[in-house]
Amino acid sequence: MKPDLFTTDDAVEMFASLAQPTRLEAFRLLARYLPYGLPAGDVARLLAVPHNTMSTHLSQLERAGLLTSRREGRSIIYAAKSGQIGNLFDVMLGEMRPVSDDQFPQRRPLDDSKSYDVLILCSGNSARSIMAEAILNREGGGRFRAHSAGSRPQSGPHPLALELLDGLGYDTSALSSKGWSKFAGKRSKAMDFIVTVCDAAAGEQCPTWAGHPLQAHWGIPDPAEVKGTKDVQRAAFLSAYRRLAARLTAFVNLPVETSDLSALKRDLAAIGRMEGATEATRLADAV
Repeated sequence: MKPDLFTTDDAVEMFASLAQPTRLEAFRLLARYLPYGLPAGDVARLLAVPHNTMSTHLSQLERAGLLTSRREGRSIIYAAKSGQIGNLFDVMLGEMRPVSDDQFPQRRPLDDSKSYDVLILCSGNSARSIMAEAILNREGGGRFRAHSAGSRPQSGPHPLALELLDGLGYDTSALSSKGWSKFAGKRSKAMDFIVTVCDAAAGEQCPTWAGHPLQAHWGIPDPAEVKGTKDVQRAAFLSAYRRLAARLTAFVNLPVETSDLSALKRDLAAIGRMEGATEATRLADAV
């Protein structure tokens, strides 16, 4: 592809590359991390795709002109080419002109001077909230410290949640199911954000939280309720993991420091409406 000319043929190649579901999800994920990108291993882990398979997909996206890659130490970092997104829109609108990267909005990197505590709630604190805690503690990079709890905690994390996280390289040794009273009351550690990931917990009378945290509901279906073979159940946990990972990667890229309260509430609500949201989540947001 010539750097100074974008043609319909270029657009056809890009659309063909994005027609494959895994490549589309990878490009969407990297678009959230503009302009810095992610290591190939992190893309594979967040989308729960084997590393070798993901490398093939990333190479295809790069050949199509949608990604760039660079080496940093032992890692290969892939980044979305924001200008090409604009070019694709131009093709759809009938305008064949190049768009430079500085013409496309990019997310500002967060200030490393502050960190945020996030409490993730679910009734049993065994599946969704446990996976979300693990994802956010890793993706937050120290900027976001995740905790999880439940209104009626189970005896421990669900075995299939631990199996999935272990298989994706997470350290699960510190994960445990616990009651939300541990985080309630004036003497408890103040939270910056409270996020419910199940409709049951969102509908219960919550304790009094220290610090007046900003609250959001991101309900997704409970994988632990899925019946069938182990493979069917594992697929349900993988689906829940992917939905949580998509929401949490969007969350860690919010301009928290510069957003006013109303804008931040709107952003959190929009994250809750992402693919796979429960009906109760959509209805609550519409009220």
